[in-house]
Amino acid sequence: MASKITFIGAGNMASAIIGGLIDSGVSPSDITATAPSESELAPLKARLGINTNTDNNAAIANADVVVLAVKPQIMRGVCEAMRDSVQQQAPLIISIAAGLDAATIDQWLGGQNALVRCMPNTPSLVGIGASGLYANSAVSEEQRALATQLMEAVGIVEWVEEERLLDAVTAVSGSAPAYFFLMFEAMEEAAVKLGLPAATARRLAIQTALGAATMAQRSDKDPATLKQNVMSPGGTTERAIQHMEDAQLRATIADAMQACAQRADAMSKELSAN
Repeated sequence: MASKITFIGAGNMASAIIGGLIDSGVSPSDITATAPSESELAPLKARLGINTNTDNNAAIANADVVVLAVKPQIMRGVCEAMRDSVQQQAPLIISIAAGLDAATIDQWLGGQNALVRCMPNTPSLVGIGASGLYANSAVSEEQRALATQLMEAVGIVEWVEEERLLDAVTAVSGSAPAYFFLMFEAMEEAAVKLGLPAATARRLAIQTALGAATMAQRSDKDPATLKQNVMSPGGTTERAIQHMEDAQLRATIADAMQACAQRADAMSKELSAN
């Protein structure tokens, strides 16, 4: 990836992507990050050796890719302040801000921009994230490949061809780490009631989830088959799974994901209206 990349914003997600890019072979000299003050940028510069700047317009002057990594609530002001520079440079724009649709960001940046919306998740912070990406019609195949490379630095990438499907991505991966944390929490509480120390229960639950995810990732079998393979007729696993089915766990998960997707859609409309 021989491209100049500028990150507007230097928070946790931007830092994780930058670290992943450098680990994958991108030169720190090709990466710039911006923030309102040098004190915010100094630790990142010291740790990773990248370029930093408190002037967004100066930072994108030679950029091939500009990653928008600021909070959605301040995105409009940030974009409008660098509109002329973006129009002059015409970089690929990648937004990792939740809830702001591509057309709104494009308008704030002056229009006709090659723009990719990305929905990453928090495991990206440890290099095993999952990101859903959507490209507007101005994005070239080369730029699409560039966006893929950039986000693969922190995990897997899946493209959707309709922007509205990013709400479903939010439900299945963007918000989903919290679903599993809830599962760990519930399993730990239940194990303590069964007599295990909390720390032991937590380690066993987390390691088991890691093992199950690794098996699912490496196997050519679907989750239903893998589940069946663990179950013996009349055994302990069958009894536990049957109890979950009787308690309508599938419906609970489906309803929760629907609520998540609906809230993502509502947030997008609220933010775009401001």
